[in-house]
Amino acid sequence: MEKITSLENQVEQVAKLVFESKYLVVFTGAGISTESGLADFRGKDGLWTRRDKGLPPPKSKHFDEVEPNAGHRAIVDLQEMGLLKFLLSQNVDNLHLKSGIKPELIAELHGNYMLMKCIDCDTRYTKEKIGWDRDVHGRGFRTEQHEPNQPLCPECQGRIITSVVNFNDPMPEKEMTISKEHTLKCDLMIVVGSSLAVQPAAGFPLKAKRNGAKLVIINIDSTPLDNKADIKLDVEAGEFLTEIVATVKKMF
Repeated sequence: MEKITSLENQVEQVAKLVFESKYLVVFTGAGISTESGLADFRGKDGLWTRRDKGLPPPKSKHFDEVEPNAGHRAIVDLQEMGLLKFLLSQNVDNLHLKSGIKPELIAELHGNYMLMKCIDCDTRYTKEKIGWDRDVHGRGFRTEQHEPNQPLCPECQGRIITSVVNFNDPMPEKEMTISKEHTLKCDLMIVVGSSLAVQPAAGFPLKAKRNGAKLVIINIDSTPLDNKADIKLDVEAGEFLTEIVATVKKMF
C-alpha cells in the first residue's frame, strides 16, 4: 500500500490512475452519504457500531430529507466524462440515481428504498406506480407475511416486496451477476465510504484486486482491505473526489 502525505499528491496520484484507466469501477458504501446528513452503519459512530455497544442510534436525517452531495456529483462527472464504466453501491438511499447516475450503469446491491420489486419476474416499480402505501401495506419485506390487500405485480401477478435486502434475505441475483462481470473487467476500482465489512457485497473489491486491478480505498475509518490497497486515503469523500475530477479534466 502506497503512503502519500500531502493532499495535493494524493489527488494527483489518484487522478493519474483514473485518467489512465481503461475500465473504472466505483464501489460505494454508506460513508459517501454521511455528508448529506445520513448516518453510516459500521463507522466509529455508525448505527450498528452504536447498537453493538448498547448505545442509542446516531442522529440521522430521513432518506426523503437528503440530497446528493459533492461526492455523488463527482461520480456523475466521471460518468459524463466517459471514464466511469460501472458503479457498485451498497446504499439504499437512492442518492446515486437522484444525482444523475444512469440506471444501466449502477448495481444497487442492497436495493433501493424507493423501489419495490416482483418476487417472481423481478420487475421494479416505484411505490407510487404500484400504489404501495407503507401505512396500509407495511414495509414489504420478504420475511414478512404476505397480506391479501397488498398490490400484485401488473406483469405477472406475482408478489411485490421491497427491493431493500433485509437481514437473512438472499442477495439480488441479477445485481450480483452483473457486479461480478464488471469487477472482472475493471483495471481500477475506487472504494468510497465503505467499511468493507458486509459480505458478500464487500467481496468485489478483493476480487478486482486479485484479478489484477488497482485498488484505491477512500474511507475515514480502516477497512479489512487497507493492506491490499494500492492507495488508502483517510479523507472525506466529497471534497477529495471533486478535486480528483478537476485534476483529471486538466489531463485531457
